[in-house]
Amino acid sequence: MRIEDIAGQLWPGEPVAVEPLAGGITNQNFTVIAHGDRFVVRLGGRDTELLGIDRRAEDAALRLAQSVGVGPDVVAVVPGEGVLVTRFIAGRPISAEEMRTERTIAWVAEAVRAIHSGDAIPGTFSPFRRVESYAATAEDRGVGLPDRYGWAAGVASGIERALGPRPSVPCHNDLLNANFIHDGRRLRIVDWEYAAMGDPMFDLANFASKHGFGPEHEETLLTAYLGTVRREDLAALRLPRFIANFWEAMWGVVQ
Repeated sequence: MRIEDIAGQLWPGEPVAVEPLAGGITNQNFTVIAHGDRFVVRLGGRDTELLGIDRRAEDAALRLAQSVGVGPDVVAVVPGEGVLVTRFIAGRPISAEEMRTERTIAWVAEAVRAIHSGDAIPGTFSPFRRVESYAATAEDRGVGLPDRYGWAAGVASGIERALGPRPSVPCHNDLLNANFIHDGRRLRIVDWEYAAMGDPMFDLANFASKHGFGPEHEETLLTAYLGTVRREDLAALRLPRFIANFWEAMWGVVQ
């Protein structure tokens, strides 16, 4: 669907101003001004199911995130079209450097803990299974796997065995820097496409990996999230960081 068609359906007969919004990787994003308010309209990209994106899980996660004051306000969803309309969040981005400060880590821990404490949402996310799925998709489409895929897959298998059974809670699963906005009062998180039930420590490990955390930042994060730092929690955070990087590499292959 074209953005003009979406705008016409959502605001029939109303004058609207539409501008492209930079920053999307998989989708097209636009800002729309209508009724004196500003909105973000996301048009889903093609074949996003190959990336493991589940729109039903995304919608449930968005509603959860909105209810706890972490996510954007959902205005409309067009089922089957990958179209999402949210209220624009006026705020500022947060640099990777600022993300490594104690104050911001505490903000992130509070926001993520609120999501992890929420009611169950549809879908499950395992970074181990997702990497395997990406590898199968790449091979089915004639895309060669990275030279060290076999080695990395072996390491991942060992990590999975070492971690053992893990808890399952609502997770964002894609806490990269561009998905954080500070609205002047609190931290907000956007882009819930990969949200599903998953390992809370992978969520934190993925965040730590994408922001260049060192040991001192990891301990600050665990203290803010759990209230303490235990050796087993450090292990549960550090081991999945390899998997977070592996998933990102294989995401690039499929993309």
